[in-house]
Amino acid sequence: MKKLFFPLLIATFVLSAAAHYMHWGAEIEFILSAAAIVFVAGFLGKATESVAHYAGQRVGGLLNATFGNAAELIIAIFLIKEGLFDVVKASLTGAIIGNLLLVLGASALAGGLKFKEQKFNVHLAGQNASLMLLGIIALFVPAVFVKTENFPESETLTLSVVVAAFLILAYAGWLIYSMVTHKDLLEDHVDTQADHGEEAAWSKGRSILYLTLATVMVAFVSEWLVHTLHVFTARFGMSELFVGAFVVAIIGNAAEHSAAIMLALKNKMGAAVEIAVGSSLQIALFVAPVLVFVSLLFEQHMNLIFSTIELAAIGVSVLIATSISRDGSTTWYEGKLLLIVYAILGVAFYFV
Repeated sequence: MKKLFFPLLIATFVLSAAAHYMHWGAEIEFILSAAAIVFVAGFLGKATESVAHYAGQRVGGLLNATFGNAAELIIAIFLIKEGLFDVVKASLTGAIIGNLLLVLGASALAGGLKFKEQKFNVHLAGQNASLMLLGIIALFVPAVFVKTENFPESETLTLSVVVAAFLILAYAGWLIYSMVTHKDLLEDHVDTQADHGEEAAWSKGRSILYLTLATVMVAFVSEWLVHTLHVFTARFGMSELFVGAFVVAIIGNAAEHSAAIMLALKNKMGAAVEIAVGSSLQIALFVAPVLVFVSLLFEQHMNLIFSTIELAAIGVSVLIATSISRDGSTTWYEGKLLLIVYAILGVAFYFV
């Protein structure tokens, strides 16, 4: 299978591109793009793991979260240009709950079935929990205050811009704290031991090149796949909220799914948590605020006012993910609990 991986990667990507640009039809384009993204996500996960071997677990996790979110950011910018703010917010919601529940849950379940208990840095888990709560507060406060009688509607965008600026400031501070001033405190020694004796798949230069190439491929395939989603909304009667929060989010998170599960199966749960939780934090503290500023470049502007349903879903996800990960260890049963909550939210969103 390893020998066939790259030929299949190239074949599915080329066929997916042909289906998109030669207009073979939405159904065929969706099938080919879905197949392509499976291999592209696997390629991105392998490249990230190789880069992490040279850069360390924390930097590797950050790189995976950043490159994994690149596709979502690109797709969201196209949607903002079209003024589809509800779909953008739904996809951001789906990305956050998808990483906290689906990616983290699948990783804990897969790794827990192979290893009885998987441990990671407790201090890092605690800091992640605090940042997740900050994200909830920053999204919750504008939504509540804007809906009060005394709040001037004309100032909604101003409030959103100010909150977005503070979130970006908080994320920048977190990068300095975790990568510079307290880097040693947050290092995961369990993952370091798991890395001992392993060799990277490629050289450092080739790993970085492949990581960049894989990210570009993910962005293209994701965009092609999203363009076919109207088939689902029309044929299966799905709402834009469900499509944005679950279908688009699952597609956008394919890279994180692959990489996190692969790392958990190698008993590198710290790196898997860094990918899953780190990606959610990056969406809430960086991607969403950046999109507010990006929207200022277009005729229509996006605010940070999420719906009650979206806030409830994010709040529930943060609550259980924090409860499970804060002790610095996971088991297969905890992974199952996260997946059950994700399924419950999925059913609820479907009927909205």
